[in-house]
Amino acid sequence: MGAPGSGSEPGTAPGFVGTAQPPDTGWERLRELWHHDELQQYPEETLNIIKATFSGAVIGWVYGGIPAFHHAKTQYIERSQAEIFQNRLDAVQSAHRAAIRGFVRYGWRWSWRIATFVAIFNTVSTGLSVYRNKTTFSHFAAAGAFTGGLFRMHLGLSRMAAGSVIGALFGIPAGGLLMAVQKLAGETIQEKRTRERRLLHEQKLAEWKARLNVTEADLGEIVSNTQEGTMEKDVEKIQELLNLPKNPLPSEDKN
Repeated sequence: MGAPGSGSEPGTAPGFVGTAQPPDTGWERLRELWHHDELQQYPEETLNIIKATFSGAVIGWVYGGIPAFHHAKTQYIERSQAEIFQNRLDAVQSAHRAAIRGFVRYGWRWSWRIATFVAIFNTVSTGLSVYRNKTTFSHFAAAGAFTGGLFRMHLGLSRMAAGSVIGALFGIPAGGLLMAVQKLAGETIQEKRTRERRLLHEQKLAEWKARLNVTEADLGEIVSNTQEGTMEKDVEKIQELLNLPKNPLPSEDKN
């Protein structure tokens, strides 16, 4: 006998059903930010941080590597005028090796710095938005000030203060751009996540209740049969209920 609902054991509520309401406190939302859900997926905000960090690393490598490539090649040609090469191909290959070394060296220097800046900036701004459950310009300004000050902290208090001011000035337009993109999409990430969470929890709760009702009906039938002396058949029926295959999750049904 098949039973609708989620893939939990009969009569037992799935651990992830809980309430149909999203987390009430900022700390609960922050904890949820770094844990995957029952579908083994991380929140969209966390994935956006990872994507932005990777993009920053690539942009930094290109930004620092390409000028260094040309500069190293030019410098090598100027310094090697008096050197003797076996042939023209040998000279070209030597110049290209010097250029590649410059590309890797200076590309890496810019790459890790920009990737770190982007990671810290997005982590702080996203954390503030998740904690307060809304997105404002002040979150991006604070994230920029914190990141800029952190990068200039080793240069002294005056340089750290200047870095914080520059970071805040950078964070405001960056935040405005992100908020404009979200506005064009029709809803913010927080609104989308709250809506999806509520729909998922309500669906899980309804499925569990439907399965529980079916299980109670089967148990009632077993009790009735027991009173009529059909114990062996009842044991087989209980075993069949326990061996029921797990029903797919809603996302698998859609596929």
